[in-house]
Amino acid sequence: MPDPGGIQTESSKTPAPELSLDSRAVQALLLVLSITAGCTDVISFLGLDGLFTAHITGNLVILAAHIVIRDQASIAPMLSVPVFIVVISLTRVLAGRLESIGISALRPLLFLQFVLIAGFLALCLAAGRRIDPNATNAIIAGMLGVSAMAVQNALVQFSLKGAPPTAVMTSNVTRFAMDIGELLAGDNPAAVADARKNMARTLPAIIGFAVGCAIGAIAEARFGLRSLILSAALALFAYVLGFAV
Repeated sequence: MPDPGGIQTESSKTPAPELSLDSRAVQALLLVLSITAGCTDVISFLGLDGLFTAHITGNLVILAAHIVIRDQASIAPMLSVPVFIVVISLTRVLAGRLESIGISALRPLLFLQFVLIAGFLALCLAAGRRIDPNATNAIIAGMLGVSAMAVQNALVQFSLKGAPPTAVMTSNVTRFAMDIGELLAGDNPAAVADARKNMARTLPAIIGFAVGCAIGAIAEARFGLRSLILSAALALFAYVLGFAV
């Protein structure tokens, strides 16, 4: 029964349709995002004195090691963890606001990621071939990269619910290995079917990240931080794929 006052209540709103994770467009987007994360992570690691942009766990390990041995820690790894947390929280708020006014958050967040990676690239290009990782411009550039990967982590969880992570491979490899074990056990047909489906979704993310790391490492060795052009191009491609999704 319609509301007599003409006001649409929360319970009467039509829920937004969920995206099919098995569609070719979504699978292509997840693959491109995985390649982007691997490429960006390895380029920043090699070019900015060991800064992980996607692998925050690595930054925690480096920071803890410096503290324990009482060595001077770089500023960027120390800032990366709080920056990552803050950006993910703000991204979640932004996505919720967009959805509340009827705008799908996927494409805006993909565009935001592209802008952040483009800013990362621009600052590195402006600094020249020999950039001091502890210089202010290098630290800001690195935090833009960290922010881009934070946005990517948030958008996958918010807009592509149920999809495997595209920038954190530990959970993907664990899930994949568990599914292999389920197949080998073979004592539950339903669980085996779910394991096959999970493997089909997880394996492209693992391969994509590995390919991105390989491409990024080769490019960084040859072109330095200018190779972030690859990351920016991949992020732009992901944004274009967002329209197909």
